[in-house]
Amino acid sequence: MNATPPRDAMNRYLNDKANDVTDSTLSNYETTLRKFVGWLEDAGVTNLNNLTSDDIQQFKEWRQEQVKTITLKTDMTCVKDFVRFCEHINAVPKDLRMMVRIPKPDDAEEVADAVLTKEEATQIIEYLDKHEYATLRHVIVLLLWKTGMRRSSLYALDTDDFEDGSRPYLRVRHRPETETPLKNKGKGERDVRISDEVAAVLRDYLRFNHPEGEDEHGRTPLLMSSHGKRCEPTTIQRNIYTATRPCHYTGECPMGRDLQECEATSYNTASKCPASVSPHALRRGYVTEALNAGQPKDVTADRVDMSREVMDKHYDKATKNEQMERREDYLVDI
Repeated sequence: MNATPPRDAMNRYLNDKANDVTDSTLSNYETTLRKFVGWLEDAGVTNLNNLTSDDIQQFKEWRQEQVKTITLKTDMTCVKDFVRFCEHINAVPKDLRMMVRIPKPDDAEEVADAVLTKEEATQIIEYLDKHEYATLRHVIVLLLWKTGMRRSSLYALDTDDFEDGSRPYLRVRHRPETETPLKNKGKGERDVRISDEVAAVLRDYLRFNHPEGEDEHGRTPLLMSSHGKRCEPTTIQRNIYTATRPCHYTGECPMGRDLQECEATSYNTASKCPASVSPHALRRGYVTEALNAGQPKDVTADRVDMSREVMDKHYDKATKNEQMERREDYLVDI
């Protein structure tokens, strides 16, 4: 990395933005970053090479005591973009921007904001394809990301629910009598198309790594533990936390932690990594990326079993610019 004082990086960032935003916006950026840089200097961070996610979090907590959530959101969005620029000039650890959490204002504060991006998901799946092919973890990550289904729906699948063939799909069914209910009961039942590539991984998982056997209800779960039991929802969650830790799929910690000493490197403690996410973050990521790719909202809503209202309010994490791009193909000149 290039040794870079915070104030130097701030000036370079503002110069870089000068031609892209209005004078008013640039002034707002400068106001926010002067506070951030001043805080860093007071905290003894004189070289951005040493900037950590904890430093950023402490600044966020400091600002939180002074401003409303809507202002804090604006500040932290600016800080995240600044950190992204600092990555570009090789002044901070790689992927540090992923550690910057943006708060939600007003009535949306209660809505969890964590989302797995397409870039992150692609890196994770490429790693699993190469190093953990057709394992339980590979299947869990792949199905949650490629279908956007709930953890409970994945938990409910049996091997017989995988329809292999020229047009492969998964049957999602409500079976409360054998302890695998769906959130929306019978209304949540549906068939979910999967790609040939996903089907191939499932096929190899069932052939080489599935323990086989039946549960206490005479069913053969798709996701089974090595003990021959249906994987608990907590097992699904722990595998997602493990797979989404940056150190797991990149071999490096964007926060600069010593991997020999970090408390979040084990399977049971992976959730303590601030960069790891829960299964729901994959569901949000799928919805956002599917809509960005042009998949109609009604199709997406039916596929993941949610209402349009819930999708718009809680799951679609597209930026204003991404929303504009979605409308582009439908616009006509009049």
